Amino acid sequence: MPKPPASPRQPDPLGTATRRASLRLLDAVLRRGEPLESALAHATRALPGGPDRGLAHAIAAETLRRLPDLDALIDSATRQRLPDDAKARFALRIALAQVLGLGTPPHAAIATVLPLVDGGPRKLVHGVFGTLMRQGVTLPEVARLPDSAAARWEMHWGMAMVEAAEAAIAAPPPVDLSLRDPAATAAWAERLDGVSLAPGHVRLGPDHAPIPDLPGFKEGAWWVQDIAASLPARLIGTGEGTLLDLCAAPGGKTLQLAAAGWRVTAVDQSESRLARLSDNLDRTGLSAEVVRADLLDWTPPAPADVVLLDAPCSATGIFRRHPDVLYRVRPSVIAEMAEMQGKLLARAADWVKPGGTLVYATCSLEPAEGERRLAAFLESRSDYALVAPAAAVLPEGVTADPGGWLRTGPTMLADRGRMDGFFIAQLTRTLSSGSGVR
Repeated sequence: MPKPPASPRQPDPLGTATRRASLRLLDAVLRRGEPLESALAHATRALPGGPDRGLAHAIAAETLRRLPDLDALIDSATRQRLPDDAKARFALRIALAQVLGLGTPPHAAIATVLPLVDGGPRKLVHGVFGTLMRQGVTLPEVARLPDSAAARWEMHWGMAMVEAAEAAIAAPPPVDLSLRDPAATAAWAERLDGVSLAPGHVRLGPDHAPIPDLPGFKEGAWWVQDIAASLPARLIGTGEGTLLDLCAAPGGKTLQLAAAGWRVTAVDQSESRLARLSDNLDRTGLSAEVVRADLLDWTPPAPADVVLLDAPCSATGIFRRHPDVLYRVRPSVIAEMAEMQGKLLARAADWVKPGGTLVYATCSLEPAEGERRLAAFLESRSDYALVAPAAAVLPEGVTADPGGWLRTGPTMLADRGRMDGFFIAQLTRTLSSGSGVR
């Protein structure tokens, strides 16, 4: 007897392709250890436009931001724990992140993730999701960090840092702007309905318009830059001499320094990030020489009055904006980046004029990429001395370490939206011995 014809497969609900791209992004981060931003182009290649790609990124980022809490909810509604790499767990994470973090209606969230699993797990996913929705679950007000990051930061900084980080990642961070003209700070804070934490800075409120639609964007009056990222250039201050901004892209510090009067040469090896830097220079009307080069191969034509090295690092200090670092950064990655920083710092130190200034910075919460790196450098270079940051240039509530460097993190500005984690050391070259470009 002939078999009855198979029922035609129903088309996936609208929006499923976006959730499938989010699944690919999460797989890239959690299984392959790729940065979320690096995986974005490949994971979203099948999506038709920018809004869909943006939503896929937002879903993946929100899932990573609250992953331990989402998993705790899933485990509370299953008799047998789902494997960490099970598609059913990934589908539930994505559905719950949408409902609990992004405000997606439950019916839309579940309908668009069910096609991500095949066969029996669809019933499991639907059942677990339905159970949690009927229970009216919510995410805790304070997030939970992954165990590896929490243990590492507790060892280095104590529970106060861990608790501050958990509070910080529970919600998207505020948007900070750096102003081209610090003298207009009060006027721009009022016009943008924000608050200023330092001259030349405005922090926007949570309900601001899209960045390109805000007053001052088109005329280049400001650019987006976390207040912690603005501190290296704030320490340098105004000047008219030569300045090398190394690892400069996407260019926030280049813009600050050009606006402060320096003759800036901005060096980076990323073509795409340098394109963003050039676009921002055009938009703001500021000028700098832009050089694409690998700092391990490149040498400047002459020493500079100031060298700023914002070195490549683990980026654990910007976990609020890039939650993938909490999962892909391991001790081996930190050690590898610290070794690279040592090589770059040794080269950059030779490019400073005697009597000039070297500023070393990383957006990391790891001592290996900050305090320890600085100690090793000072031990090897007797012609450099640490200069303590002047309190007058720091935002209210931000203080220098007694050791003479600046260490920022989520414990600072706790009542005003917090700030990213940076390590910043300002040094002066005291002797001419060993000077010269190599």
